[in-house]
Amino acid sequence: MFWKGLWGYLPANILQGVIGFATLTVFTRILSPDDYGRYALAMGVSSLAQTLFFTWIEAAMARFYPAESLKNPEAPRLYGTLYRLFAVVTVLFALVCGLGLWLWPAETEGAQALKLAIGCGLGAVVFRSLIKMVQEQRRSAGRVGPASLIDMVQTAGGFGFGVWLATLGLGGGSPLLGVALIAALTLPFIVWEDWGRAFKGRFDKRRARHYAAYGFPVAASLILTLILYTIDRFLIAHFLDEAQAGAYHAGYSLASRILDVLFIWFGAAGGPAMVHALENGGYEGLKATAREQINTMALVLFPSVGGLIMVAPPLAELLIGEGLRAQALSITGIISVGALFSGLNTYYFLQAFTLSKKTKLLILAMSVPAVANISLNLLLIPLWGLWGAGVATTLSFAIGLVGSWLIGLRTLALPVPFWNLAKIALCTLAMMAVLYIIPSLGGIVELLLKSIIGVIIYAGLALLLNLNGVRDVGHRIFRRFGIG
Repeated sequence: MFWKGLWGYLPANILQGVIGFATLTVFTRILSPDDYGRYALAMGVSSLAQTLFFTWIEAAMARFYPAESLKNPEAPRLYGTLYRLFAVVTVLFALVCGLGLWLWPAETEGAQALKLAIGCGLGAVVFRSLIKMVQEQRRSAGRVGPASLIDMVQTAGGFGFGVWLATLGLGGGSPLLGVALIAALTLPFIVWEDWGRAFKGRFDKRRARHYAAYGFPVAASLILTLILYTIDRFLIAHFLDEAQAGAYHAGYSLASRILDVLFIWFGAAGGPAMVHALENGGYEGLKATAREQINTMALVLFPSVGGLIMVAPPLAELLIGEGLRAQALSITGIISVGALFSGLNTYYFLQAFTLSKKTKLLILAMSVPAVANISLNLLLIPLWGLWGAGVATTLSFAIGLVGSWLIGLRTLALPVPFWNLAKIALCTLAMMAVLYIIPSLGGIVELLLKSIIGVIIYAGLALLLNLNGVRDVGHRIFRRFGIG
């Protein structure tokens, strides 16, 4: 199931990568630095709101559908319970957000622009969450094609509408409002199956309590995760200004975009695969699947980080508007390392708590890096500016990874093949050393030259050392075509 998901979700994740870079390129040019900073802040607020109100329901769909569908393929009580909970939460969400926006004074022009951007982001939350519910069911059922198609439509459509709205002058809220529009237009075509089951299914109080007991800690841990991802923007805006927050967000996006796409790709395939392995093969089946996943993730992600650090200057020259470029580039390298720690933690080590259904431990696992992140940002931003925020974030992600691993050892220990990971890291460092001595030519020439040489060097080392058995896989492929 893991490899089926990897190949099935590949087109969607390639598109995510392309659109992610297009988003960075276009919006850093058509939005002013201040508006881009407001977009970053509004995205943080809307993500926090979605996590606080709706993510626990999405998480319950992802975790409990495989087991309940074994008893009844339509899982009527699951649908009847979760979608009725969603309707109640939507009413509460609308009341809270409407009251909050109404009470916000927003006396200055900048405050009014920020209020509009946040309002656009909050308006997108319900539609995004409904789409997410459908996606989680498709992924849990192993329906890779429909889940991938939904993702592709949302990604491309949200970007297109966002650009159009930005050209109309909606400022920092335009990318978020674009996401809301495509979600609202898509829903009627994909929810008939889910809503039909929801109308047929009954609300089950016992199940509702069970889902809440599982989902609330997941949501709380994700809120702490969002603190890790977004608090630095707000502190930068406080200590510096909104334009600096925009520059930081641009540099963060440049550093993490490729890695986020890869981690989401692995997570979309790996999460359901580990659930199925545990449900059907027990702990031994889970260990085999988990070991394969972390080895594959490291084989791809370690060199991706190293390569990204080495090509950051020409990549920034191509993708980031001139008004934000220099400051954004200053934190790209350090954030790339932090994004690696964060992704490994989220998509591997934290899975121990969702798989074991001991989701309360997620709160403990994420509290440590969240507290560290706030403390370090408060200390380092006044001292070192944007660079201080980057250092604080990366150290926090490292602390979080170690903490999750140590807590997980007493919960559901996932394998960590240290020797294999060390070999992959050494090959990555060797590749970076060679790229370092190549002269800086700038632009697309330097980007292509270093990318090609980096791939050749790393691939050669991987074959030489047979990392993850790649040489054996190559031999099997050649034999299949009658070569060798």
